[in-house]
Amino acid sequence: MSEQQAEGGFAVVTGASSGIGLELAKQFISHGFDVLIVAEDPSIDTAAAVLSASGRSVQAVRADLATAQGNEAVVAAVGERTVDALALNAGRAVAGRFVENDLDDELALIRLNIASPVHLARRLLPGMVARQSGKVLITSSVAATMPGPYYATYAASKSFLLSFAEAIRYELKDCGVTVTALMPGPTDTNFFDAGGMQDTPIYQAKKDDAAEVAADGFEAMMAGDDHVVAGSVKNRMQTSAGKLLSEPARAAVHAKQTEPQGEKG
Repeated sequence: MSEQQAEGGFAVVTGASSGIGLELAKQFISHGFDVLIVAEDPSIDTAAAVLSASGRSVQAVRADLATAQGNEAVVAAVGERTVDALALNAGRAVAGRFVENDLDDELALIRLNIASPVHLARRLLPGMVARQSGKVLITSSVAATMPGPYYATYAASKSFLLSFAEAIRYELKDCGVTVTALMPGPTDTNFFDAGGMQDTPIYQAKKDDAAEVAADGFEAMMAGDDHVVAGSVKNRMQTSAGKLLSEPARAAVHAKQTEPQGEKG
């Protein structure tokens, strides 16, 4: 059998009430998977109802993944089932100048964007390793490739996830388990509204379709690729061009997209 495994099985998707996460769940279902979908907000139940129309088994778990208890609730919901695919997608942003942002908001971001993927990977990966079979997709971002002024902890968290995905991928290279980093650019979801980024150039810019990003991510994960820069060609060009710039220059380029317009004057 090739690196791409036969379709079907059981998948866990976090951050699946909307956006890329919901579209990933649709990808799994359309390829014969049953899914367990996770989010904190009540709309996860609505998402489950829509997805269940496919005839596949869909279980919704409402859990705050910024807490250890929330992550353990996901592990408990998985139970003894074999996890064939794990999509660690939940995340959030906090916009604005770091020194002016609420500390609790920043720490909650770190717990959701960083601690939760680490927690769930550590709890669910051992079963994959024991079976010598499994696929993991970790949602990073093109923002991982450069400093991110005006959402500093978000960009830093995505850098962590890219490094984390690539590191554990190497550790598991002989275990029959693959780890893929999904690196979308600006995508048409509620991410920017939820993160308070309405007053930024990136909010007004054209964005990629979440369904297309999810399709790119699913295909790369099933192929066992190490990462995929999803969406438009612009994202790949930005990632490549950024490698030629110094860190201060990268930060300046990024800031032009994320600086609140109210900061100027």
